[in-house]
Amino acid sequence: MKKFWIAAITSIFVLSGGTMIKANASEVEKSIEKIVWEHAGELEAQKGFDKNIGTAGVLSGSYKDYVIVGGGANFPYETVLNGGAKKHYSDIYVLKKDKNKLTMVEHTNLNHEIGYGSSVTTEEGVYYIGGSPEKEYADDITLLTVGQNKKLKVSKIGDLPFTISDGVAAESDGKLYIGLGKQNGKESNKLYEYDLKTSKTRELAPIPGETVRNQSVAQILDGNLYVFSGGGSVAYTDGYKYNIEKNKWSKVSSVKVGKKEISLLGANSVKLNKDEMMVIGGFNKEIYDHAVKNLGSLQGEGLLAFRTKYFNTDPVEFNWNKDILIYNAKKDTWRSVGKIPFDAPCGEGLVLMDKTIYSINGEIKPGVRTNAIYSGTILYN
Repeated sequence: MKKFWIAAITSIFVLSGGTMIKANASEVEKSIEKIVWEHAGELEAQKGFDKNIGTAGVLSGSYKDYVIVGGGANFPYETVLNGGAKKHYSDIYVLKKDKNKLTMVEHTNLNHEIGYGSSVTTEEGVYYIGGSPEKEYADDITLLTVGQNKKLKVSKIGDLPFTISDGVAAESDGKLYIGLGKQNGKESNKLYEYDLKTSKTRELAPIPGETVRNQSVAQILDGNLYVFSGGGSVAYTDGYKYNIEKNKWSKVSSVKVGKKEISLLGANSVKLNKDEMMVIGGFNKEIYDHAVKNLGSLQGEGLLAFRTKYFNTDPVEFNWNKDILIYNAKKDTWRSVGKIPFDAPCGEGLVLMDKTIYSINGEIKPGVRTNAIYSGTILYN
């Protein structure tokens, strides 16, 4: 029973896929002053459903003027408190950017369900790595693009020698850096390089620190891979840099604004320029640690009482991170550029296009998703 409830809480918390995009050269040296947000709509219902209640652990990214998002999971039949089953989806939505608005141009379905994989935006398209409840597809590397007919194009690029979920992925010079999370169903600190030209996979130096590191955020900054936070039985706030040329890790600044260390477990990130990344979301460390401990140690009526109170708590009381955080690799510093004006999401799709950032769905408290899409206009100094 103890192991079941620890698994239950950690399965509710979803990963953050690493979305990367190149900024305009003229904006590299500019500093973000603030982001102005507005509600930008919802996704239509998945195939076979009357309503979209929102998903988390989604595939997300951009290709040219299109946002590609889909998959993920939720609890459509019954609440987590009442033992509801998690449902994954095969639905993929193609949305066209027109100014700050998104218009859906296609809603289609993959031949399998996906969720909790890693998304990586490149000039070639959106790579989706692992992340499926079906073992046959949980080791796939897939490339998604949009054709001239505005139709989604899905191409399988290759297979990893292991399944993966809740991990990280990023691309640099034609190679994908993939690791951490759950590999072959077991927590892992291993990192791999997948060569997109040769389809060869090579094991690299494992990340130091904790041997269990699920749902971290990661980006390539100034030619190095940076990984922050994540968690296991507790949430982490630490950070590490992987030197690709030297195959070596070193510690960098923990996630910290002022004197406050912040967990990014379950958050998502985008690459702003060669030196900076932006992060939105993240579970509150104290509340997460306390919940995992109690769900794993309490029994009988005590466990029932804790679960009832916990899963009935209002989203705001979970105190998930609402700061819009920016990490500068050159300075090794974190800063906040304000707070999001909506419930802090985890496992959301986060997509950057020009000066607009989109936060798509995500979890707003354990077991509960939002169906909202928010559009943020970035204002520079």
